[in-house]
Amino acid sequence: MRLDDALAEAPVVAIVRGVTADEILDHAAVLFEAGVRGVEVPMNSPDPLRSIERLAAEFGDRMAVGAGTVLTAHQVDQVSAAGGRIIVSPNTSHEVIRRAVSLRLDPAPGFATATEAFAALECGARHLKLFPAVTYGPAHLKQLNAVLPAQAVVWAVGGVGPDSMADWWAAGARAFGLGGELYRAGQSVDDTRTKAARVMETVRGLR
Repeated sequence: MRLDDALAEAPVVAIVRGVTADEILDHAAVLFEAGVRGVEVPMNSPDPLRSIERLAAEFGDRMAVGAGTVLTAHQVDQVSAAGGRIIVSPNTSHEVIRRAVSLRLDPAPGFATATEAFAALECGARHLKLFPAVTYGPAHLKQLNAVLPAQAVVWAVGGVGPDSMADWWAAGARAFGLGGELYRAGQSVDDTRTKAARVMETVRGLR
């Protein structure tokens, strides 16, 4: 599933940092049942490529799956080989963006300033991850949106949850990367289900 299609169904990407390859499918299943259509496995998780491989094989046609904390072009190649389609980074790496675009993947580089945002767009990115969002606040994004092109899709990531999503949406965020608000390493599948239900209830109120 392409990223744009996933976000059209629900503007949420679950960040399952710390998940293991043995756990990934169970948690992905309850996220999918709740309505989440995007999942990223950060590269600093245990055996992330194996998790992405399993996730892509089972859910790749129904969810946008890929990796987070992607820092090098080599990691982009690894994620692509594992079946991942989304390449999420904490920073604006021209190398990572261009490699992802060349492989027809969906990069979502991290940015904080107008300079970083436009540099990412010039490299071929369209999804821009404001990170850490909580540090800058919705007012920062509102001002940036006055100059960003209409095709840019800004994600709010880092310190964002159900209590603040409406403020971010009003400021122009059109996607959310949610970590601990959906998943923390070692939590039960029931906890993931409960958290996902709360997030999706909030999402339904945004549109």
